[in-house]
Parts: sequence; C-alpha cells; structure tokens
Amino acid sequence: MNTHNFTLDAETTERLKVFGELLNKDADTMINEALQQYFEAKEEEMASQDPMTNLSYDEFWDDLDV
Repeated sequence: MNTHNFTLDAETTERLKVFGELLNKDADTMINEALQQYFEAKEEEMASQDPMTNLSYDEFWDDLDV
C-alpha cells in the first residue's frame, strides 16, 4: 500500500473527530468513503459530457440561444 501525507485544516480535522465518534468510524474509513463518492460523482459527470464540445448536455443547451 502506498502511503501519502495529506494536510487537513483544523476545522476538517475536528469534524472528522466529531463524526467519527457519532458514526463509530475511524477517519481513514470516512475519508475513503467520501473519496469513493467523489470519484463516482466525477465519473458520472465526465460520462455525461459530450466529447465533441466538452460540455454536459445541460451546459450545451443552457448556453444555446434558439
């Protein structure tokens, strides 16, 4: 497993601590779950973009005057 050092601000660290206690989860688990959700959302967003315009369907039609 690769090890990386990341720096989190004090507010985020405190929120991880509080939610960890509430959810009975460690910070590593919560961070991994959050990143998994982030990656899935970004993959969905990228899949919905038109490769010809690099815009999503909504972005394309929102900027088009008909």
